[in-house]
Amino acid sequence: MNYLTVENISKSFGENILFENISFHVERGQKVAFVARNGTGKSTLLKIITGEESAEGEHAKMLLYKGIRLAYLEQAPKFDSRQTVLEAVFDTDNEMLNAIRNYEMCLLRPDDQEALQKALAKMDELEAWDFEVHIKQILSKLNITDLEQSVTVLSGGQQKRVALAKALIDEPDFLILDEPTNHLDLEMIEWLENYLTKSKLTLLMVTHDRYFLERVCDTILELDEGEIYRYRGNYSHFLIKKQERQEHKVREVTRARSLMRGELNWMRKQPKARGTKAKARIDAFYELESRAEQNIKEESVKMDIKTTRMGSKILELHNVSKGYGDLKLIEKFDYKFKKKDRVGIIGKNGTGKSTLLNLMLQFDKPDTGKIVKGETVQFGYYSQDGIQLSEQKKVIEVVRDIAEYIPIEGKGRNITASVLLEHFLFPKEQHYAFVHKLSGGERRRLYLLTILMQNPNFLILDEPTNDLDILTLNVLEEFLMEFKGCLVIVSHDRYFMDKLVEHTFAFEGDGVIRDFPGNYTQYRDKQEAEAAAAREAIENAPKKEVATAPKKDHQISREQRKAVNRVENQIKKLEAKKTELSDKFSDPNLNPDDIPTLARELEGIKQQIEEKEMEWMELVEEM
Repeated sequence: MNYLTVENISKSFGENILFENISFHVERGQKVAFVARNGTGKSTLLKIITGEESAEGEHAKMLLYKGIRLAYLEQAPKFDSRQTVLEAVFDTDNEMLNAIRNYEMCLLRPDDQEALQKALAKMDELEAWDFEVHIKQILSKLNITDLEQSVTVLSGGQQKRVALAKALIDEPDFLILDEPTNHLDLEMIEWLENYLTKSKLTLLMVTHDRYFLERVCDTILELDEGEIYRYRGNYSHFLIKKQERQEHKVREVTRARSLMRGELNWMRKQPKARGTKAKARIDAFYELESRAEQNIKEESVKMDIKTTRMGSKILELHNVSKGYGDLKLIEKFDYKFKKKDRVGIIGKNGTGKSTLLNLMLQFDKPDTGKIVKGETVQFGYYSQDGIQLSEQKKVIEVVRDIAEYIPIEGKGRNITASVLLEHFLFPKEQHYAFVHKLSGGERRRLYLLTILMQNPNFLILDEPTNDLDILTLNVLEEFLMEFKGCLVIVSHDRYFMDKLVEHTFAFEGDGVIRDFPGNYTQYRDKQEAEAAAAREAIENAPKKEVATAPKKDHQISREQRKAVNRVENQIKKLEAKKTELSDKFSDPNLNPDDIPTLARELEGIKQQIEEKEMEWMELVEEM
């Protein structure tokens, strides 16, 4: 059964043709990914399917199977500014979800006992309690805790998580996702990956997360040079079949060029054609010429930009600690960087990753310990917050402002700014485009190029993969694999980390940084093995006789359930406030004068959490 049929769809903006006469279908139960370069209209296509954009084309047809429930996660979700998080998540016509929403709202207004009793009765009538637990699990996994907040105060990343939670909670038949892993930390991504793999949802998604493509998708649609190619299988299968297709194309073009040389000799010798056979041969010649002129693109940045010479002393961290008040971010950390070190940094938001980078770059000083930087170290620092390109400059001018010629490895060898741009996938026709016309991914690529041109020998990349398509990621990875200096990466892109990193700093909370000799996947495998060993040890431990309390012969009352839920909600709000305050300590723009006040406020929140947890335990024991 086809849930979606797309036929002869076209779309353009002025002279810019995004795609033309493309066709495909999505069957019930399939998990389909749509991949293409940045700027080719992936998000626009999703908006056409969901009705937010109109399609073009005389014979364009777009059919959704009648009666299916559709949910759509946009890259930048939009909410009603009057809504709270609770109202946004439960903005639906589903009766059970409305009952759960009313019940949750009553818990936030405990004085209205009549409304609460009605909400409890409706929950019992619809047997909605199990589904309420399921919803709370989704909200918890996506770290959505303060349901009373207005959506207007949320960051873009928080709004994306709220929209994702809503899409999952709605339990649609057909779910369309546009970059679902953006703004999720590594644990959230792994949870979502498992959730979608086990679900029976029909999926159509756009994502650059290659492990996500590998583990969730069973079909990949590729838009390449205006044509749709369908691959039945996951990302590995896609790579194999795409390579076979490209090799076949190379053989075809090479053969056509060889044949064309012979035909060209014949054409030059012939007078103007009068006979039918000669005309047919001339027509065939022009068709052959068209095939022979196809451009076989091999995108690559395999070149060695010359790095500054690095001495024996690089960067040393000796017994380094850093915190704010009672919040410990880094505690007694030691590490000496060696030549060609490739380190990945992972951990939840607010655990101190940015703080460590600031210390390494000497933007901040440690509370205790010392950091020694070698005299020959020259940092190159890529940060999402650091992208400052002049909007009115042309792409070539941005690069030439740094250097007209760039030295590469080999005595006296240089390449021009123009050639360097082409290596980084900026074709010649784009060199004189203004910066303000570049896409988000193209801006990031240009910004990264300006950093690399300064010949650093110690490169620090903070979330470099956001907004980059798969081809650009491959290009960046190829370049970084040839980079001869030290490399430090903070990223939620597991594939990117695994491909480039040989060493991992894992922030495990409370100031602990685990120095692990391996990449991200190896670290996670080690974690899981340790957890399994701990569970086995507990299961095999001698069982002690424990006196058990006699079972109570009465049902848990609604009043007891209400009291427990009320305290649980209070704890959630306090935890959300604790996270918010902890995040502020990682802000590089934090005013030092504000630190004591924030530290006192954080300590007060922690005490309130402890008190509420004690109250919760007492209530549970009484049940």
